[in-house]
Amino acid sequence: MADEVILLDFWPSPFGLRARIALAEKGIEYEYKEENLAEKSALLLKSNPVHKKIPVLIHGEKSICESLIIVQYIDEAWKGKSPVLMPAEPYERANARFWADFVDKKIYECGSRIWKNKGEAQEAAKKEFIEYLKLLEGELGEKLYFGGERFGYVDVVFVPFACWFHTYEVHGNFSIEEECPKLIAWVKRCMEKESVSKTLPDPVKVHGFVGILKKKYGVE
Repeated sequence: MADEVILLDFWPSPFGLRARIALAEKGIEYEYKEENLAEKSALLLKSNPVHKKIPVLIHGEKSICESLIIVQYIDEAWKGKSPVLMPAEPYERANARFWADFVDKKIYECGSRIWKNKGEAQEAAKKEFIEYLKLLEGELGEKLYFGGERFGYVDVVFVPFACWFHTYEVHGNFSIEEECPKLIAWVKRCMEKESVSKTLPDPVKVHGFVGILKKKYGVE
């Protein structure tokens, strides 16, 4: 009997969405467990005692933490299942890891500053965010996907943020499509994939969630 697969997650998390897309791409059946981050479950605290954060992938008796590591684990643990997410060639693998790390360190933090701030701080965050998107657009170039002709690792890592774009645009009063049209064309291609379209939540719902967060933390 195959080892049970469980994903501990929270629905709007772009980090958890990465794991869900990767599992969907590989056709892996798993049990989804929604976490209440205000009152974390005993299973989450046991499975990720260091950071106590989602997502956590539980495969049999093994717990895998941190979304980039989880996506790589899914690709390697089920390497016999298509598609392969990571490039085969060492340089391309290193390059994919570089851009995944870039997305991980820059996009979420900078995007969050757009909706958490106003005035000059918000404008600075918006300018920085657009600069990061343009760098990613430059890396995409004329390719269909970041991995080339096929949907791969960097696409899985980055596309979850597409459902947050609406929130950034509303609060920052700008259009990502106007700034980075090729990037939005890439998003639309990704959304044609069932693994993406059936996984990403409605951007309007995400915006509503952020509105609740703003009230909770007194960000007006």
